[in-house]
Amino acid sequence: MNPIQNLSRREFVTAGAVTGTALVLGCSLGFKQPPAVEATSATGPEFSPNAFLSIGADDTITVTVNKTEMGQGIRTGFAMLVAEELEADWTKVKVVNATANQAKYGFQGTGGSGSSRSAWEPFRRAGASARVMLTQAAAKTWSVPESECKAENGFIVHSSGKKLSYGKLVEAAAALPVPDAKTLPLKNPKDFKVIGTRVKRIDNPAIVDGSAVYGMDMRVPGMNFATIVHCPTFGGKPVSFDDSKAKAVKGVRKVVQTETGVAVVADNTWAAMQGAKALTVKWDDGPHAGLSSEGIRKMFEEKGKTPGLEAKKTGNFPQAFEGAAKKVEVIYEVPFLNHATMEPQNCTAHVTADSCEIWAPTQFPNFVVDQAKRITGLDPSKIKVNITLLGGGFGRRIESDYAADAIEVAKQVTGPVQVTWSREEDMQHGWYRPASYHVLKGAIGADGACLGMMHRLVAPSIGGQRQPDGGKGIDGMAGIANTQYGFPNFLAEYVRANTGVPLGYWRAVYDSQNGFVQESFMDELAHAAGKDPFEFRRGLLAGSPRLKGVLELAAEKAGWGKALPKGVFRGIASHFAFGAYCAQVAEVSVTDGEVKVHRIVCAVDVGTVINPNMVEAQMEGCVVYGLSAALFGEITIDGGKAVQTNFHNYPVMRIKDMPKVEVHIVKSEEAVSGAGEPGLPPAAPAVCNAIFAATGKRIRRLPIRLDE
Repeated sequence: MNPIQNLSRREFVTAGAVTGTALVLGCSLGFKQPPAVEATSATGPEFSPNAFLSIGADDTITVTVNKTEMGQGIRTGFAMLVAEELEADWTKVKVVNATANQAKYGFQGTGGSGSSRSAWEPFRRAGASARVMLTQAAAKTWSVPESECKAENGFIVHSSGKKLSYGKLVEAAAALPVPDAKTLPLKNPKDFKVIGTRVKRIDNPAIVDGSAVYGMDMRVPGMNFATIVHCPTFGGKPVSFDDSKAKAVKGVRKVVQTETGVAVVADNTWAAMQGAKALTVKWDDGPHAGLSSEGIRKMFEEKGKTPGLEAKKTGNFPQAFEGAAKKVEVIYEVPFLNHATMEPQNCTAHVTADSCEIWAPTQFPNFVVDQAKRITGLDPSKIKVNITLLGGGFGRRIESDYAADAIEVAKQVTGPVQVTWSREEDMQHGWYRPASYHVLKGAIGADGACLGMMHRLVAPSIGGQRQPDGGKGIDGMAGIANTQYGFPNFLAEYVRANTGVPLGYWRAVYDSQNGFVQESFMDELAHAAGKDPFEFRRGLLAGSPRLKGVLELAAEKAGWGKALPKGVFRGIASHFAFGAYCAQVAEVSVTDGEVKVHRIVCAVDVGTVINPNMVEAQMEGCVVYGLSAALFGEITIDGGKAVQTNFHNYPVMRIKDMPKVEVHIVKSEEAVSGAGEPGLPPAAPAVCNAIFAATGKRIRRLPIRLDE
């Protein structure tokens, strides 16, 4: 199952040699800038460009996946798309990861819950093209009309009953012209045999038996092992270092300086980390040494007092607010958060005078290629990036700083080197989810009707941090400006407040924080209006039947309005993100100031479902991630650096904390939407709204602290 295998010395030298006969299907599949190619009979290491599907003479069907598998199941999902249209024998299907080659495979970035959406049509068309070519080949072999032949479970079957397996037809099929994939009819959903079924993940056996290769598992002959120490402060860099004590550690081979830190190279990772602890480094702390959470909050507060850029406007909110019978004005805040992947940042690289090969657990392999090109000066044709499995991504591995470390160190040593960050380096040198400050106002009429709301977001810009002037315009309004609620008067504003803290795309990105704020405030408005929180939301969703549908489904499955055990209370929240609709009901108790989440009922509409198992797993994972942030997550800044260093002061959900999670999927034939992130935003507000039901206390600042 592995896209990367641990290599023997001989395999390392001759990697890539391929023999045998195969039909390699390369066609314009709808990815960004795909080149025009033809199917060929492959007998060597070079396949046709943009080859996402090949069929071997042994009937093996190989699907090449151009996105990164990091637990979401896309390797299985993409293969299912191909198998559906190909009428494949699922037991003959295997999957490999593409190496980094955007010209050949199209855009390879994995994020934004976009993998299945991007693959839905192109990978089905790849299967359909192969099916047509195999059918034509069989008809030609038998000298019969093509209309008398059909594909069935890995065979082309003639109306007379005779049949040929796909493997027997690859040479004949490879000689045929490739049809224009975009003109081929695709299956009607009612005829699906694979899509929508609970197919077991292809990579499960290897993950269970330990043979799956994650970044830290990579081994190649002659490997060095290293770790790196970065400047503690954001934007700092090394000035000089004393490595005498580090070199005295058994197993340490070399100490080298990089652009952002000092690396210790050793016989093994343990020796490297012990050597790193013995280093003495003089740092240039850079421009952000005085940065603190307190200072950032004060800056947010000041900026929040003035209007921002208008992101969305409906009606006249100031007028509605002025005439309201009840006015609600509150402030919400959320902190910086670390991705806290279970597998720390790591990368393996081998740099020679004329080549660079990298093995990286990356979400954006093209960024790794860019780093290699910048650091080595090599032409991209001399750079190869192999993509391993990821022990957690969540947006952190969109960045390529850890790959740059490995490439820089590899330039200064002989042979490959694997650079692994310590947990402390990982925690204190992340690309953090932005902290933000929210000014909200709500207007309720004398009859309890919602007259409107205003949401002013004060936050730094993830994209703006990479621009010399900090960026301009509106950013970070997802979950606010695209609200599904039909407010008669609505105003959304954005105030940019850059901080100097490195920012990254955390799971669900802006929706993760804006969803918490919007849905918590909706609960406040419901209570101000004297209405049930479920009915209040429902009444404003006439224009969004799909969000209304999941809200109703979650309420129904949770028994909204029905009695609960003594001391247990419910909260509800819903949200639209990444093309999907999700609602959750949380059942919570509070005892002696301790919050216990007992149950989360999740209803989700992701359009057409490729594999229900994967959708359920993603929703459960979203709940884990969302509750970790709600109950525990906070990165604080002092002296220009992150205070938190490891899981003892940046805790995440443990088994003892985990509630029962029920996932209910809406059956739909709508377009495929994202599933990796939409289940996160409703988790925190559902819990916080349940806490209010239990205690009468509003949680307007995360993480949840009832003593504030």
